[in-house]
Amino acid sequence: MKFTKMHGIGNDYIYINGFEEQIDNPAEFAIKYSDRHKGIGSDGLVLILPSEVGDFRMRMFNADGSESEMCGNASRCIGKFVYDKGLTTKKEVSLETLAGIKILKLEVGSDNKVESVTVDMGEPILESALIPTTLKSEKVINEFVAFNTEMTYNITCVSMGNPHAVIFINDIHKLDLPKLGPIIENATIFPRRTNTEFIEVISKNRLKMRVWERGSGETMACGTGACASVVASVLNGHSTRKTTVELLGGELIIEWNESNNHVFLTGGAITVFEGEI
Repeated sequence: MKFTKMHGIGNDYIYINGFEEQIDNPAEFAIKYSDRHKGIGSDGLVLILPSEVGDFRMRMFNADGSESEMCGNASRCIGKFVYDKGLTTKKEVSLETLAGIKILKLEVGSDNKVESVTVDMGEPILESALIPTTLKSEKVINEFVAFNTEMTYNITCVSMGNPHAVIFINDIHKLDLPKLGPIIENATIFPRRTNTEFIEVISKNRLKMRVWERGSGETMACGTGACASVVASVLNGHSTRKTTVELLGGELIIEWNESNNHVFLTGGAITVFEGEI
């Protein structure tokens, strides 16, 4: 089986061309080959498949085998994959995901390879029941939550097709994220678990972010998390609607468009290597 290792600012996945290859148990495959010591090493598995409603379809599995609704960094890499490998000549591609159809706009360089991709991530979801969270507020914005007797935070909840809890703190580098992340991810107030973003506000148009991804742990980047964080920052008066987000793996530009309420994610996509299992 042939595969491609790609990353979007350090958020790395194993990409399989589902037009040519078939995986009978993708959850099991993701667990086995995401292992960074005994496998290929990745944050998970991405399948690029035929679609009846879009140009392509994405299925994305975390390193623990759980399937996720959407991944912004993975969707950008799919845009590069399908164009660079000649599966399409379009520079605007529709991608079917469990979170709906996403539109990818490809920026192609002089070598006819994709350099960056802008993804229309659609409208953020703020209604508590749809995120989902069992917190009783209609919208969870800067709400005090005690996760245990020692862990209390004000959180803002946003869904970008998958759930996010955004927390603003002064110094993200001092966080013991391996300790905090699992507690928040698996808190009973999140019926489908949650991704968690810790945000340090640098200025009105720049944020720093560390992320604990549901099913994968701390990762170098999270596209949907960056989008959710900018939405939360605007709702809390911390940032403008177009903001640069600094992650461990690099920078993303996020814009929450006021006219149509859509969130746009722009960043690079890199092919690391091709391989065969």
